[in-house]
Amino acid sequence: MKFRPLHDRVVVKRIDAEQKTAGGIIIPDTAKEKPQQGEILAVGPGARDEAGKLVPLDLKAGDRVLFGKWSGTEVKIDGVEVLIMKESDIMGVIEGTDSAKKAA
Repeated sequence: MKFRPLHDRVVVKRIDAEQKTAGGIIIPDTAKEKPQQGEILAVGPGARDEAGKLVPLDLKAGDRVLFGKWSGTEVKIDGVEVLIMKESDIMGVIEGTDSAKKAA
């Protein structure tokens, strides 16, 4: 099934947090918080301004983003838990993650 969000909504898949702290301590599942980073899977066409003109979103599929702890609505699509939220719920785009992964 394909899912296409409407207006200024985006579909975000959470990116799991690290299992260990920087000091090497393993964090048990019961103490973990939900991650506040995710990857954009799909974006809507954009919102309309007062004149009715379509304003496209700044986000695109594949962007890695940071969002609020209680942002969005959790849903399951094809067995995968995702968040559907408005673009305004997203605090920013995390850039340079590809080069950091290649260097490690």
